[in-house]
Formats: sequence, C-alpha cells, structure tokens
Amino acid sequence: MDTLDQLLTDVGDFVWGRTMLVLLLGAGIYLTLGLKAMPWRKTFFAFKLLWRGRESEGDGEITPFQALMTALSATIGTGNIAGVATAISLGGPGAVFWMWITALFGMATKYAEAVLAVRYREVDANQRYVGGPMYYIRNGLGQRWRWLGLLFAMFGMIASFGIGNMVQANSVADAVDSIFVVPSWITGAVLTVLAGIVILGGISRIAEVAGRLVPFMALAYILGAAWLIAISFEKVPQAFDLIIDSALSGTAATGGFAGAGVAAAIRFGVARGIFSNEAGLGSAPIAHAAAQTNDPVRQGMVAMLGTFIDTLMVCTMTALVILLSGAWTSDETGAGMSTLAFETGLPNFGGYIVAFGLAVFAFTTILGWSYYGERCAEYVFGVRVILPYRLLWLVAIFVGASLKLELIWKLADVMNGLMAIPNLIALALLSPVVFKITRDYFNSNTC
Repeated sequence: MDTLDQLLTDVGDFVWGRTMLVLLLGAGIYLTLGLKAMPWRKTFFAFKLLWRGRESEGDGEITPFQALMTALSATIGTGNIAGVATAISLGGPGAVFWMWITALFGMATKYAEAVLAVRYREVDANQRYVGGPMYYIRNGLGQRWRWLGLLFAMFGMIASFGIGNMVQANSVADAVDSIFVVPSWITGAVLTVLAGIVILGGISRIAEVAGRLVPFMALAYILGAAWLIAISFEKVPQAFDLIIDSALSGTAATGGFAGAGVAAAIRFGVARGIFSNEAGLGSAPIAHAAAQTNDPVRQGMVAMLGTFIDTLMVCTMTALVILLSGAWTSDETGAGMSTLAFETGLPNFGGYIVAFGLAVFAFTTILGWSYYGERCAEYVFGVRVILPYRLLWLVAIFVGASLKLELIWKLADVMNGLMAIPNLIALALLSPVVFKITRDYFNSNTC
C-alpha cells in the first residue's frame, strides 16, 4: 500500500507539474490570440446571451442557462474556498494575481471546448444529446483518433468517483461534523438520498436543480464575502497592491507565513486557478453539449462565463476576505484559513458561512460530476451502463462520507490531470475549426 501511495504521489507530481501547467496556460494564450481576444471583448455580450439563454434556442436537452449552471455546479466547490486559501498559504498573496491571469486566458479555452462540444455532439440510443472531448476527438479528428477519445472517457470516468464524488462527500461530512457535531454516516446517508432524488432523474433534473441552487448559493456566498469586504473597505486598495506587488516580487515572511518567491506565486496560482475553473480539463463541454442551441458560438460565449464567474468573481471574493482579515499570516491553511477569515469579520457567525458554502458547493459538485462521469461511462460501455452507474455513484457518496480518502484523492487527482492531455491535443488540432466558426459568426452577426 505504501508503494502504491508513493507511486500515485510521484505520478501526481508529474501530471500536475510545471509542464502540464505551462501546456494548460499556453493553450489559453494560443486560443486567446487566435480568437483576437474575443472572449475579453465580448464578455458583456456573453452575459446578455446568458440572460436570453433561460429559454430554449434550438435542439438539445437543457437550456443554455441550465447548461452553464450545470457546469458551474461542478466547478464552484471546495476550490473556491479551501483552494484559494491553499494557494495563498503556499504562494503568498501574489498567487491570486496568477489565478486571475489563468482565468483570463482560460475563458478562451472554455469557449473553444464548448464550441467543439456543440459542433460535434451526437444523439445517443436513448435520443439524448451527448458530447464532450471524446466526441469531438472522434467526430472532429476522425476514427483513427478514436483511441484518444476512449482514453479521455476512461480517465474522466475514474476521476469522477474521486474528485466529483467521494472527496466531495467527505468534505461535506467533515464540515458538518466540525460545526454541528453530526456523525459522518448520517451526513453520508442524507447526501445519498438527496443526490439520488436528483441524479436518478437524469440531466433534466440535474440541470433544473443546478439552475436554482447554483445562482442562490453563489449569490449568498458573494454577499457574505461582500459584507466582510465592506467592513474593511478602506483597506481594499492595499489588498490589491499587496496581490500585485507579491506577484511580481515575491512575499516576505510575516506572522505564520513563511514567505514565498515569484515562482511559488506563479506555480500555486496557476495550479489552483485551473483546479477551480477546470479550463482545459475537458469536463465542462460535456454539460454544454446538451444545451438547447443550434449555434456553437453562442453556447461557447455562455460557457466562457463559467471561468469568469468561478475564478474572477467567487475566488476573488474569498481571497479578499482572507487578505483583509489578516488570516493569511496565521498558521492555518485550506478551509481552516477561510473559516478563520470569516470568523474574524463575523465572530460566531462567519464559520457557518464557510461550512454552509462548503456543504452546498460540494453537493452541487457531486451532481455536476455525476453527469460528466455518466457520459464518459456511456461512451465506453454504451447506454446500458447508465442505471448501474447511477446506483454505484450513490453508493460511493455514502462510502466517501465515512472513510479517509487520501489514496482515493491521489488517484482521482492523477486521473483528473490526465484528462487534460487528450483534450489539449484535440483543442490544438481542431483550433482552426474554432477560429473559422467564430470568424464566420461575427462576420454575419453584429453584436
């Protein structure tokens, strides 16, 4: 077991090492340049499309709005609370700046993924619209690349049970136990029942719940963070100065913080940014492929807002609360640092915001990733696997809430990183298609 643990640690360090981070960030830069910075120039228009996307715009299973909410349900999670704190504790305040940079270029990556997902999606044996990297690899690159799509589906199917299921259930159980002293098995049972009510209804029910729960939970968390920021509003300019200065010159040791150089700020900022918004990993386009739309570009612009909302909005709010409270100089890290930050601003109440946020964010991540894993499993085994997969998913929730998951977390982390390799290859080879579709759309539409 120790040998397996060390092997997974070594592979994980390689998969999530500098090479992968450079490839993911590089893909975003390349696509941004190829699109002539369209994701930045058309952000406001994309929000208008999102508002219109509450209604059907073509063939598909769920509205464009619900597709984004389903994708956000899988990305807005522990990374937005614990992940931001981890980035700051290891890379200093400057890590936040590099999270922003990752998100800005990640918008182009997420856009391209969704464009290809809609362009090359299929209708399965159950007459459902399905798509994602495995489909745009096979249908866009041809049958000789089918093995690459199969690899992505295998990686995604395995990763989903870890990062999207058991690890999330364990996070909820820990948060509920620390605040309300509820045994993990009870939390696991409740989670399993609630998830079963949603997941057994398929993508339509998942999207309906995500469409209601994600906006509510994101808004509630942002308002709570905004209140704390408003209390120390006069210090906000200093916090931004600290972020930018630390990003460019490093951070000196202070309090319980040991100090970090520029390299650490870049490494942990980019890594946590990608972990938070998943741009380039190939997960979100699986949800966007089910959108009721006949226009890949319009859905792509809706999709790119996922990165904007997840990292540039939610993660930034968490970071500002941590910096303004001074919690980043403590000995705490991860969720503990975020809890300390909220408790400092709102004594006897702030901890509940973090616990509630972690619980709801993790629950919606379980819902979103259940769909991702299901589509990957269907690609490998066919539609007959859908019901057994959903039942196994529910069992995994209960098990995950009750066990220590260090080994499972490491395996899932490796598989999650490996998903990016087939996806990045496909994005590079199919980028001319993305550029042409985008160019043709804007040449024929004024917006």
